[in-house]
Amino acid sequence: MPQAAINGISINYEEHGSPAGAAILLTHAYAATLQMWEPQFAALGGYRVIAWDMRGHGGTDSPPRQEEYSEKLTVEDMAGLLRHLGVARAVVGGLSLGGYISLEFQLAHPEMVRALILCNTGPGYRKDDARAGWNDFSIGYAKRFEERGLDGFGRGIEIDATKRYQRSAQGLAFAGRGILTQRDAKVMEHLGEIDVPTLIVLGDGDERYRAGGEYMASKIPGARKVVIEGAGHAVNLYQPAAFNEAVLAFLRDHGI
Repeated sequence: MPQAAINGISINYEEHGSPAGAAILLTHAYAATLQMWEPQFAALGGYRVIAWDMRGHGGTDSPPRQEEYSEKLTVEDMAGLLRHLGVARAVVGGLSLGGYISLEFQLAHPEMVRALILCNTGPGYRKDDARAGWNDFSIGYAKRFEERGLDGFGRGIEIDATKRYQRSAQGLAFAGRGILTQRDAKVMEHLGEIDVPTLIVLGDGDERYRAGGEYMASKIPGARKVVIEGAGHAVNLYQPAAFNEAVLAFLRDHGI
């Protein structure tokens, strides 16, 4: 797999589809890898599909210090990868943590975002106690990796499909503490300013992210919401044909 030297680390990524097509950057869920997007690579073959591993995950480096993991650094890894590949603007999408980081990316680099695809994710938390609850969950997940190594994975179809590609339990723990945890409500507070086409995809069986998806659909101007039946959290893996159809229709309808 190709590697790119960006922001002091080596980032693992793959490209699929047409080099001449519009670029789509896909970011995976926490504790998954770029391989969770395999059902999309061929289906989106008319586009230049770029999937990558966040720091601490898969084939990307796992820096040795906690301070080398944060939302900001992850966003700059995305920007650096696109620049490395000569991409000025891309459709930016992700699932769960990947979706939240995509929102962070749009806030930091709106000039680089052509459209957003947000899959079973949320915009963060306005209230401190709700955010603290999320952070307790995130730190608990990190502790499992510190205590059990690569036996510390949670459950999920996206985890089962990609865990064999993981290399560093400590990297995943650092990422859980530094990237998965949240610190403020800035993403939520700026949803109304998003001015690019936005697709929100929800699996009907993913209760945890339903409210967040509904909230984003109500706040992002012109957002399109698609609920896919028979799908859990990793909606693109549970129902890949329906997911791919929804994404292609969205891109086509917006002339992308």
